[in-house]
Amino acid sequence: QVELVESGGGLVQAGGSLRLSCVSSGSIFTINTMGWYRQAPGKQRELVAAFTIGGSTKYADPVKGRFTISRDNAKNTVYLQMNTLKPEDTAVYYCNADAGSFPHRYDYWGQGTQVTVSS
Repeated sequence: QVELVESGGGLVQAGGSLRLSCVSSGSIFTINTMGWYRQAPGKQRELVAAFTIGGSTKYADPVKGRFTISRDNAKNTVYLQMNTLKPEDTAVYYCNADAGSFPHRYDYWGQGTQVTVSS
C-alpha cells in the first residue's frame, strides 16, 4: 500500500507560479514511476508530467516549457513547478504512483489539490 498526499494548490493570477508537492509513504520501495495528472471540470483526467521507469521525464504538450517535475528521494517527495500559469491550467491536480509488479501492480492516487488560475 502506498499513500500519497498532495499540497501546494491555490488561487493564482495568470502568469503566476505555483509548486505542488506530493509526499509518499507506506510501501514506497514498490513504486515504479510517479507523475502528476489533472482533471478539469467536465473533462477526463490527463497526464501532466511524469518520470519514466528509466528515470527520464515526459510532459504533456500544453505544459512543455512551463512545468517541471522533480523529486527529492530523501524526502520521498515529488514536485511539480508550474510557471507562466494560464486559466486553462485550472484543474484538480493528482499525484500518481505506479507500484508493484505483475500480477500485483496498482495505481495509487492522492486526494488531489485544486489549482485555480484567474485571468
